[in-house]
Amino acid sequence: MRLINVKAFLEREGLIREGKRVDRRAKVLEFGDDEVTEYAILSHRWTEQEVDYNEIVELAKMDKEERSEIRQRDGYRKILQSCEQARKDGYKWLWVDTCCIDKRSSAELSEAINSMYRWYENSRICYAYLHDLPGPSFPISSDNETYHKSRGWPEWFSRGWTLQEMIAPRHVQFFNKDWHPIGDKRALAPTLQTITQVPQDILKDGLSSNRPCVAQIMSWAANRTTTRVEDRAYSLMGLLDVNMPMLYGEGRKAFHRLQLEIIRTSNDQSIFAWGCREMRQTGSILAEDPSFFWGCDKMELMNQDEFIESLRERIPEEELADDRLGTFPITNRGIQIWLFLCPQVGDSVFQALLPCRSHPSQPPVAIDVALWESNFYRYPGCIRREGGRLQLRQVYLRYQGMPHCNSTFEIDDSAITKSGFAASATWPQGIITENTVIPISTDILDLKCYSENRGNRFAVGLGHWFGQNWIHVICEEPGATLWTPHHLMLKRASEYAQSMKKARSGAARCRVCIMETRLPRSTWVLQTSCVMWKSSRICGVKLDVFQNPRFGIASGEWTGFDVDGTDDPDRDWRGLMIRHCPSEQHGHEILVDGVSIEFSFAPHGIKLGDYGHFTDSGYFCCEGNVFAELKSLSSKANITPRKHKISEWGGEQGENDIVRAYHHSGAFAKLYKPLGLSLPSNDNFRSLLVALSTRLTNRYLITTVVQCSPNPRLSSSGIWYSIAKPFVWHRNEGAGSGGESGDVRRWVTKRELPFIMV
Repeated sequence: MRLINVKAFLEREGLIREGKRVDRRAKVLEFGDDEVTEYAILSHRWTEQEVDYNEIVELAKMDKEERSEIRQRDGYRKILQSCEQARKDGYKWLWVDTCCIDKRSSAELSEAINSMYRWYENSRICYAYLHDLPGPSFPISSDNETYHKSRGWPEWFSRGWTLQEMIAPRHVQFFNKDWHPIGDKRALAPTLQTITQVPQDILKDGLSSNRPCVAQIMSWAANRTTTRVEDRAYSLMGLLDVNMPMLYGEGRKAFHRLQLEIIRTSNDQSIFAWGCREMRQTGSILAEDPSFFWGCDKMELMNQDEFIESLRERIPEEELADDRLGTFPITNRGIQIWLFLCPQVGDSVFQALLPCRSHPSQPPVAIDVALWESNFYRYPGCIRREGGRLQLRQVYLRYQGMPHCNSTFEIDDSAITKSGFAASATWPQGIITENTVIPISTDILDLKCYSENRGNRFAVGLGHWFGQNWIHVICEEPGATLWTPHHLMLKRASEYAQSMKKARSGAARCRVCIMETRLPRSTWVLQTSCVMWKSSRICGVKLDVFQNPRFGIASGEWTGFDVDGTDDPDRDWRGLMIRHCPSEQHGHEILVDGVSIEFSFAPHGIKLGDYGHFTDSGYFCCEGNVFAELKSLSSKANITPRKHKISEWGGEQGENDIVRAYHHSGAFAKLYKPLGLSLPSNDNFRSLLVALSTRLTNRYLITTVVQCSPNPRLSSSGIWYSIAKPFVWHRNEGAGSGGESGDVRRWVTKRELPFIMV
């Protein structure tokens, strides 16, 4: 370590002060061995007027004006006063962090930070300088008026680095702003414990006598701050007896690295026992910073026998003596560990018991973990359902961070407001404005509540879980005296996300999910629809209600749909089409403008724009045509069909004007001079779909046709079609929104198609 030569420094200062000639070759900094050298050390709060290594070394060589500016700084005055105090106490050497480290060298800085705890521990005396304390003693209680920036105490007590500088040295002498002594650490131990939460025995005898658990040590730093976020981790290395390289610029990752280093050298599971005061996102089993350990100042470890005995009534007899609990290696999948788990919410959220307790004589600490895709993550719900049978399971606790969704939810609730429902509350308060929700990236839930004058109330929750969006609806139960929907949703967020994920995975190209929920004590059914637009991070949510006197048809589960139109840059709900996929027996693939689309053969012929329904026998019954509907409305709106290029796999037109439509079995049908036509996607046509929605609910629409010219040699001449249900026409099949029309003019059967084999 590099130390200040107290005598040389004070002699140089005396000569400068007297205006005498200074020997420019005189050294004021020299290397020494902390194990054998008797030296004093300074602990202080850094300010903007510190003096660094180069300025101390080069001071004698500077011109008068520059030298005067440095000597007038508060940082220089601290060094000078420390040297004078060290000389008074009989010490020849002094270490000050501002000027004894050449911070231009990253290697030297890293070595100093990794050695800092030892340097303070090996010092003969530490001078703790409190620059903002005017009186002769500490405040007798928190003074927020005087020390509003540092939790009511002198600023020295709020800084990250000064924690180890208080604990490591055997002797600490405190000084006020005028360098008048206040007292030593031993005598002031009761007051220091009140201020810092560090136990008196640690202040008097250090960590070597009875080292506390990791969580308790972390708790001492919970309310402390540092200028660089990485220093919140680096300043704790000595207290936790670990070393690691410095990587300034890594941000919060430094604290994650610190915890992983602790796990590699210790089996102290209290490192997982941090609370959920600050936590808002499910994710890593590791805490984001020391503040997560707030409230762990009484935490203590339990030995294995004591831990097992406390769980005797809740675990099988064969697992009472188990030697698998003591190790938890770090793997690339996560931290591999054996834990006692108790289910809390279905099969997704569990309570894990740890061999530590928050206070003496208390039961083991329980934390909540969530299962997602075979790994366990820390869960923020703070569920506490006591009791229950425990399972000893080997699990992987993920320490890698989860991706955050920064999506914007757009709510369209115009349909329910027209039906008499109104937004009554939001949570967090004010986060939802008008029909748009922009969740904060650290929130896992935003909530909007609705009610109507007949007493029906429901809440729509929108949140993030494991990098994806989730939405759910809960209704007020009859007789509820206190309705807290946000607590109910937080508890089951994992299940809601799993349900939505399952619905999305059930459709090959799922972009729209629909859920229907019956409102209690009524015939109302709430339909919630969700679409994730491909071209943006916008998640659209559409709410609608309808009357349905039939009970039991609203499952409250999500259903995923194959949908076309989600890449529409206009992000218009009206143009979305729920795809109707033909059975494998009938579906043939053709390229339409280079995009593969499945078509079915219509031997009896149909037209673009026909709409109708399917019978139980699999017949498509045509009830009308949207182009004819437009004429009946005497509208002059332009809804001219779009034309498309038809080609086969490989993008070729084919020889002799023949295009082959391939079946999944390898068979194909030959199409002669095919012409592709599809419905337009302009606002006029979308408005027409909306206008027809009230009487064409659940009707299907011929959206694309391929017309083939007659060719007597080909049996597949005629019309090929794809069919879909406009999203604005979709409603639950049991909604009673019109039966099968009597105006059935023609139909297409799902019969076996003729194939031309090769």
